[in-house]
Amino acid sequence: MSQPDTNTDNNVGNNVDTDAVKKFLLSLQDKICLALENTDNGKKFIQEEWQREGGGGGRTRVLEDGDIFEQAGVNFSHVTGGSLPVSATSKRPELEGRSFEAMGVSLVIHPKNPYIPTTHANVRFFIAEKEGSDPIWWFGGGFDLTPYYPFEEDVIAWHQQAKKTCDAIDPEYYTKYKQWCDEYFYLPHRNETRGVGGLFFDDLNEKGFAHCFAFMQSVGNQFTSAYLPIVEKRQATPYGERERDFQLYRRGRYVEFNLVYDRGTLFGLQTGGRTESILMSLPPLVKWRYNWQPESGSDEARLYNRYLKPQDWLGLDQ
Repeated sequence: MSQPDTNTDNNVGNNVDTDAVKKFLLSLQDKICLALENTDNGKKFIQEEWQREGGGGGRTRVLEDGDIFEQAGVNFSHVTGGSLPVSATSKRPELEGRSFEAMGVSLVIHPKNPYIPTTHANVRFFIAEKEGSDPIWWFGGGFDLTPYYPFEEDVIAWHQQAKKTCDAIDPEYYTKYKQWCDEYFYLPHRNETRGVGGLFFDDLNEKGFAHCFAFMQSVGNQFTSAYLPIVEKRQATPYGERERDFQLYRRGRYVEFNLVYDRGTLFGLQTGGRTESILMSLPPLVKWRYNWQPESGSDEARLYNRYLKPQDWLGLDQ
């Protein structure tokens, strides 16, 4: 896997503005929820505010049983604590013994129509402090796409938007964080990617706070521009029991990844986060089958043979 962007020379907290980050994240949650409601014929999110016993809290928003979205969750959280969990310190022992502050927006959307992909996005900020030492801070996040019946033009458009998101801040970021996404959202026990990728970055603090914050904002702000055109293009595509059954089966891979490998899930559970909010990423309906294989030459087989492997969707390597 790609190495984190940790650069201790730039990792000084003197110019860190946590209030600005929190203000952006709250407005981003509002913006994304409004865009999804407008897309789903005005179906509204329900909101639940919560407090964490160890410090902090958040607001969870969930849209259920819409015309377009079977379930969509858009969470904001801002938690604090006296020490970081193993999921954060196992690869970064310098974080041990530090208090922490973590905030972010995380979302997962499970559409009804199998021709609309599932998607996930998040943007987050961490700062860990210890008396007598400089703060250690970083940004992370990204967005990725998990189709069931993919259209190549949609996948290319998704990656074009991802590249545009990166190029606005640093032209080197797309190739770097696209690769990291392919490597991160991978199920080794299945020998397949979770979907067709996108962007994933973590431990970002190079070039200073302002630069990193700008990139996190670009990722958050561009998500709907990448995803909603695909929704609008595919929402009226006819489907039947076969397509719906395959969608529910493939959702099982989503569950497997989130419960076994996902860092955000592990961090949330290990820090005593709100379980309902953490697990809202799981689909409302899902199926597993023993040793199921797609029929050779079928649309279902095409997903496996063509799309569930890392590749250069924009032809940048040519």
